[in-house]
Amino acid sequence: MSAIVAIVGRPNVGKSTFFNRLIERREAIVDAVSGVTRDRHYGKSDWNGKEFSVIDTGGYVLGSDDIFEQEIDKQVELAIEEADAIVFMVNVEDGVTGMDEDVALLLRRINKPVFLAVNKVDNAKRAEDAVEFYSLGLGEYFTLSSINGSGTGDLLDALVEVLPETEKDESELPRFAVVGRPNAGKSSFINALIGEDRYIVTDIAGTTRDSIDTKYNRFGFEFNLVDTAGIRRKAKVKEDLEFYSVMRSVRAIEHADVCLLLVDATRGFDGQVANIFWLAQRNNKGIVILVNKWDLVENKETNTMKHFEKKIKEAIEPFVDVPILFISVLTKQRIFKAIETAVQVYENRSRRIPTSKFNDTMLPVIEHYPPPAYKGKFVKIKFCMQIPSHYPQFAFYCNLPQYVREPYRRYLENKLREEFDFTGVPISIFMRKK
Repeated sequence: MSAIVAIVGRPNVGKSTFFNRLIERREAIVDAVSGVTRDRHYGKSDWNGKEFSVIDTGGYVLGSDDIFEQEIDKQVELAIEEADAIVFMVNVEDGVTGMDEDVALLLRRINKPVFLAVNKVDNAKRAEDAVEFYSLGLGEYFTLSSINGSGTGDLLDALVEVLPETEKDESELPRFAVVGRPNAGKSSFINALIGEDRYIVTDIAGTTRDSIDTKYNRFGFEFNLVDTAGIRRKAKVKEDLEFYSVMRSVRAIEHADVCLLLVDATRGFDGQVANIFWLAQRNNKGIVILVNKWDLVENKETNTMKHFEKKIKEAIEPFVDVPILFISVLTKQRIFKAIETAVQVYENRSRRIPTSKFNDTMLPVIEHYPPPAYKGKFVKIKFCMQIPSHYPQFAFYCNLPQYVREPYRRYLENKLREEFDFTGVPISIFMRKK
């Protein structure tokens, strides 16, 4: 789990540039996944070892400044309600505007950390001009330039100091979040599992506005089911209530152990479903893909299911070791199999391999196919172990960790998955100096 930071402010002050810089920092440190859509309104970042989610509220405002003036109060109020800290961004080129004052008025009333970020300060003269932002009544400010990154370190240093610690409580029941696009059948899926109409279900996308927990205790399984509001593309989130739902859904994914990703079979595994998948993957959650409404697919043939599954795996490469089930909530086809699979993925995510067994298995694999020489240097891996954490992470100790390339890391991951069952679980591999 991680904290949520909301970036608020009027249009054209550089929020998205700052947001993208934070996301790029996260992707550069972990693993860049080719083809991931970059126009999302949520993302992961970390600084000084502390992870947090970033919400770009500015992207939800469409149209002219007049429309923004009408909606800004609602959007900022919803953002600050869910966020643990607020970055209020202004632009030194324009100085203090009326809309800046409107946002500042709201932020002065809340009891949450607010960081005033004066953007586009890239020379000494502009640093002097930033003094006028004291008039917003928010105290000290941070000067930065989102484009070249100057000043962002000081802001992030102060930001992570106030973010709450979110260590997982080991006594909690496992949390399974049901996620997906609006109207994919998430609420109907939970109603079918628990055998009662706990949630309102309509054909109108966006009926579910909140993330709600339900304790499930049947057939020897006990866990919390979380029904989340559907996540849409940023450009389609127009209503303030739906914006609120998106933020709650992002938090639900972060707080889950396993995400059950419902896909509407009549719409396919499109770009937004892939966005949700990668959000869960980057949060290192267990994932089960459930293709719902399979009974509505017309002209099914013998290989229709295989072709559909192949398209999904092409979209989620290279992380293809994910269970894919074809279900129908309406007829209750394979919905309990979905729960059994989710429980198995949770167990896979919790699996711990003894160090001796891990070395006995992986060192012969490495000896059979050692890392290729790079720049005339030969890498020798002598020891490996699983790192104690909430999800599978493995350290391989060698003489030249900087020369182990990404293809060899993927080779090790594939061998790991062959030898040990980590289906549905992201794996992190680290090369460390022996």
